[in-house]
Amino acid sequence: MSAQQTIHVDGEWRNALDGSTREILDPAEARPFTVVAEGGAADADAAIAAARRAFDEGPWPTTPVAERAALLRRVADLLVRDREALGLLESRDAGKTVEEGRVDVDCVADAFRYFADLVVAEGPGRIVDAGSDTVHSTVVHEPVGVCAMITPWNYPLLQASWKIAPALAAGNTFVVKPSEITPLTTVELIRLLEEAGLPAGVANIVTGPGHTVGARFAEHPDVDLISFTGGLVSGTKVAEAAARTVKKVALELGGKNPNVVFADACATDEAFDTAVDQALNAAFIHSGQVCSAGGRLIVEEPVRERFVAELARRAGQIRLGRGTGEGVECGPLVSRQQLEKTEAYVASALAEGAVLRSGGKRPAPSELRPAEGYFYEPTVLDRCHRGMRVVREEVFGPVLTVETFTTEAEALELANDTEYGLAGAVWTSDTAKARRMARRMRHGTVWINDFHPYLPQAEWGGFGKSGVGRELGPSGLAEYRETKHIYQNLDPRPVRWFAG
Repeated sequence: MSAQQTIHVDGEWRNALDGSTREILDPAEARPFTVVAEGGAADADAAIAAARRAFDEGPWPTTPVAERAALLRRVADLLVRDREALGLLESRDAGKTVEEGRVDVDCVADAFRYFADLVVAEGPGRIVDAGSDTVHSTVVHEPVGVCAMITPWNYPLLQASWKIAPALAAGNTFVVKPSEITPLTTVELIRLLEEAGLPAGVANIVTGPGHTVGARFAEHPDVDLISFTGGLVSGTKVAEAAARTVKKVALELGGKNPNVVFADACATDEAFDTAVDQALNAAFIHSGQVCSAGGRLIVEEPVRERFVAELARRAGQIRLGRGTGEGVECGPLVSRQQLEKTEAYVASALAEGAVLRSGGKRPAPSELRPAEGYFYEPTVLDRCHRGMRVVREEVFGPVLTVETFTTEAEALELANDTEYGLAGAVWTSDTAKARRMARRMRHGTVWINDFHPYLPQAEWGGFGKSGVGRELGPSGLAEYRETKHIYQNLDPRPVRWFAG
């Protein structure tokens, strides 16, 4: 297979400067289906230089807000036009079902439209009362400059859009490095930006590994901001490298997310069915490869056995297969490394005393599940406790652990007993209890009687080691801006502080 030109610098598609390439695997078959350019530090330098020129000398930072917003809306329309092709490509690349891929494209289009609407609705600045009729004082927002973006493998298109849309809305230029194992839809998004009329040099992409391209992004003195979504270890390295040039940093580093179910949420058969169904969705969407996955079920003791038994039964019925297969509900893990990591976590949990209720192994091969694919059965581990690695650490696989509680105070303590703080949920029919729990849970998003929905107009991010900064919402736009105070004296006179 000949390599695609997947590096885009200053309006031109090119190969890596040293000619390196990488095979992209279909995780359902563990076989390559395309080849991309494998960039390095020199390619990163070229892309950053192009973004720097485009910001310092190009038209985009001073393009009127209405024109920037119009371009973002054109991109949204192009995403809708290409929804089917992009959804299929996301499925093939990341392993998720085609329907999940389609939903991702819809969400990306929504994000571009939201940030277009947000910047158009803003005023020209905030007037500050200086206490004098002869002073005009305003606070304005300006683009931060050259933004570097590093995105993860689980939601390639979605995570790229959460960075690219607000960066462009604010008037920045950027360089982006998608995950080296799932780069394809981000490449296509850059092509759509080109088609929409974005000036050359504003959007640049370098496909390549984190230890070269990503590291160069983080340390480069011409980068004004770096936004990273990924694991804690890599995110810490990004922050350390960025600190040397004192650039702005935004980090979204995952979570270990509690799903707290009170007994009163299961008082009727319908309520019980809903809570079980949502617990399955919380843990097993995209094979659990979700930063906000509800992998920690914390259930009140009186309903634990019934709840876990039904949960395990339904988990065993989830249809695994190629994301493109008819009737498939859950696809493979993204890589052999992720499969083996998941197996290791389950093995450690069983060694530490967990009880296997469902799954716990690779499924038998079938027409929809090639033997070589990275498939793992949805797994329910009962009788877990906080001392287990599988409860403390982010698995990023289809593994659900079960802990129990007897009081509201204990439920809250367990929900907050994590070094992360990205998201969590509470299930109860008691409105006052729900609000108490939501207020005191130390997580950036708390769902009440739901799991996973997000809104582009509401901030996304976490407490603790889940990162710093926010994406989406007005704060997501603010990440890509600098704030400036302009103080104008309309009647300047001598101060006479110094005699002479």
